[in-house]
Amino acid sequence: MKESKVRIGLVNPKSPENVGSVMRAAGNYQVASVFYTGKRYPRALMRNPDLPDMHRKVSKNIQLSEVACLIDDAAEDLKIVCVEFAENAIPLPGYQHPLNAFYLFGPEDGTISQQYIDRADAVVYVPTIGCMNLAATVNVVLYDRLTKSTDGFESNELIRSSRDINNRLKVKTG
Repeated sequence: MKESKVRIGLVNPKSPENVGSVMRAAGNYQVASVFYTGKRYPRALMRNPDLPDMHRKVSKNIQLSEVACLIDDAAEDLKIVCVEFAENAIPLPGYQHPLNAFYLFGPEDGTISQQYIDRADAVVYVPTIGCMNLAATVNVVLYDRLTKSTDGFESNELIRSSRDINNRLKVKTG
């Protein structure tokens, strides 16, 4: 996979489990950094200090940063892509991801503000019946980006470098 030009922004997330799963997805799909707004996530962490670590080795070096405004801290070379159920949004299957993107995701129990929607370069939605879990949505969007990329996955190099040490499976060929 090529070097990532992708950032993730989370609008006022509340669940440490979801943020941990987003961090794991960020590692799996080579996202450079994750930003979040709001106080619910840090407050939930303080109330539950014994939560299991949802990160994996793949995401340990990805920076997670609290910011006051996601858009103010976005790099200028990144296209802002809001992922939200919004009228006139683009269905994800038909969306062509920009090379450099800052994906903004709404909270588990709310929406992205109109301020972010109005400043976005694109607003996309995952065509499901009802809302998906935050971490599931991040995974779907990043997987969609990967499947539409020009990266080749024909060799076994990625499998060998990514699988768990307990997995040495091979598919018989020919």
